[in-house]
Amino acid sequence: MTISRYAFGLRVAFAAGVMVMLVSALWAGLLRIGWALPFSPIALAALHGQLFVGGMLGTVIGLERAVAIGRPWAFAGPLLTLSGGLGLLLGLPTPLATLLISSGSFGLLIIFATLLKRQPAHFLITMALGGLAWFGGNLIWLSGKPLALASLWWIGFLTLTIFGERLELGRLRQLPVHAFWSFSLSVGLIWLGLLWSLFDYVNSSRIAGLGLLGSGLWLLAYDIGRRTIRRPGLPRFSATCMLSGSAWLAIGGLLMVVVGGVYGGFLYDAILHSVFVGFVSAMIFGHAPIIIPALLKVPLHFSNWSYLPLGLLHLSLVLRVFGDLLMVIELRRWGGMLNAVSIVVFLLITAGSVLVARRQRVAVANDETGVQYRESPGH
Repeated sequence: MTISRYAFGLRVAFAAGVMVMLVSALWAGLLRIGWALPFSPIALAALHGQLFVGGMLGTVIGLERAVAIGRPWAFAGPLLTLSGGLGLLLGLPTPLATLLISSGSFGLLIIFATLLKRQPAHFLITMALGGLAWFGGNLIWLSGKPLALASLWWIGFLTLTIFGERLELGRLRQLPVHAFWSFSLSVGLIWLGLLWSLFDYVNSSRIAGLGLLGSGLWLLAYDIGRRTIRRPGLPRFSATCMLSGSAWLAIGGLLMVVVGGVYGGFLYDAILHSVFVGFVSAMIFGHAPIIIPALLKVPLHFSNWSYLPLGLLHLSLVLRVFGDLLMVIELRRWGGMLNAVSIVVFLLITAGSVLVARRQRVAVANDETGVQYRESPGH
């Protein structure tokens, strides 16, 4: 019983840390896009991407893999990344915080190496390549090179991780041979672009963009979400998140092909947030109702209200990207604000779903106890 409570407490502590990372990343993003907010150190705006990718998403993905492998040592990686993210917020020297996050991403590679020994499957290789892209991007960040270059590698990390997970979920389907070839081609183009970026960031981004475009189109054509969208409830919601997010991945890849590698400005904002907000955040919306019960061991009652923040997420991103492409600052600013609002609304709805599920469980338990009492001898 003590071990179970300890494990639950550890997961709750991780969840609290991840929430701090998420709120801080959103706050930093709003500062970066031009909103004047209270309680905002000047340096916070510069930490938006690092907190979102390394502190929050890297920790969640590391936790998910650690739970899957079931080894205590596997939690060292997400503990290091979370510590590094919190260190950035608390004023720890940036090189030291970066080293902590980089060490945590190396821990994820060790997990994948262990998993690949058990099962050298196509989907695991893809996710391991994503983990390697994260580690490589962190080393680039640690070396002091432009953050735009590290961000390209972080895009590769998240895209390949999700790409591999979607292949895993649909692995029982009978896919045509050319689907596996096109899948591998997209992965290869992403990695070719990443490696070439070490020498020619501007043109290599176009190659990586082709891989992102191919990945988005592949998901739209072959992902299992095309079937599960016909089923009501959570399966339909998750499929809607996946398919709409894949469209944004394709858009981000297309923008990268046309624009090439840029180091900042409006087009840079449009490319990054098409992928990080349109694709990655939509995937988080779709996976959260599955991941949260698995990680925290708490029930969750799905509600159709979850479509509200999903719709707001996409509409606000359309507003933001149009603001970027047309160079209209106010459109861009309000689009960014509504991006953050959509994520907060989703978190509130998810928290409410957990409370509803717990109340339903207690009500059922009380009903069963009452039935047993009435049916017992002497009553």
